[in-house]
Amino acid sequence: MAKSNASGKIDIYAAGCLCWRLSAGELQVLVIHRPRYDDWSWPKGKQDNGETLPETAVRELQEEVGLSVRLGVPLPSIRYQVKGQSKLVKYWAAEISSTVKAKPDHGEVDELRWVSTDQAHKMLTNADDREPLDELVRLHRHGSLATRPVIIVRHAKAKPRSSWQRAEGERPLAATGKRQALAVTRLLTAWQPRRVITSPWLRCMSTVIPFAKKYNAKVKERSQLTEAAHKRSPKKAAAIVEQLFDTEHPVVLCTHRPVLPTAFKVLSRHMPGSLSDELPDSDPYLSPGEMVVLQMPRNKKDRAVSCEIITPFDD
Repeated sequence: MAKSNASGKIDIYAAGCLCWRLSAGELQVLVIHRPRYDDWSWPKGKQDNGETLPETAVRELQEEVGLSVRLGVPLPSIRYQVKGQSKLVKYWAAEISSTVKAKPDHGEVDELRWVSTDQAHKMLTNADDREPLDELVRLHRHGSLATRPVIIVRHAKAKPRSSWQRAEGERPLAATGKRQALAVTRLLTAWQPRRVITSPWLRCMSTVIPFAKKYNAKVKERSQLTEAAHKRSPKKAAAIVEQLFDTEHPVVLCTHRPVLPTAFKVLSRHMPGSLSDELPDSDPYLSPGEMVVLQMPRNKKDRAVSCEIITPFDD
């Protein structure tokens, strides 16, 4: 893999996906040809201002090949030099239905092909692009490529307790929190959770309901996830978190800072030790609006494949 500059500083960030599907039981991936560079590579592009890298990956796939994707397992990033600048490209796996058609944009991309992983290995122009492909193949061989996301979100920034005289459950988001909630909505689109589980207190509802309304996700309020209920019975809050692993659907849960240690204990039971060590273990655990994204295998295995801690763009 090419190295970054001596200081380790990244000058350019980009993101993309290795789109995959099964055809007659064979793993296939989508490779694209870019006439500007006359190369075969993966769909990807530079990060825009105001974007997180997951958002960049989703946008670029829509623009370059006309696909609306849900991000799967994160794959190895690659680094290389471009005109004296260090560039990092972050990749995710993205499962595509065999009935969905990809279309080149005829600007940056003039041709695309679904090919076997062996064919892709030979076609890729840049050797660095083979590293995420090798990981994709490894995951497939271990039955860990087809996944669904389980997401835990800390609610966006609320007005200070000291300035709020009414019921704690009615304490609203601060102005910064309202902007964070919009950023959470944009970011959750990258994983498209179909179900939203949330504390009914206003600051949690205001963080995730905008996403649920925009994308018609099913919402369930759970009083066990409030700060007060958790203080009385952490076990009941833990039971709600445990239910995230009983469904086959992509799901997001929003709760409060004091509840996060309990939530993470539950998550750790569904993670190998190497991954559970990545969970935050000290207060405040997550920043307002920040989220933990696990990818869980859909083949009934109960151990997460990956763990990401993602921060929405905050202006």
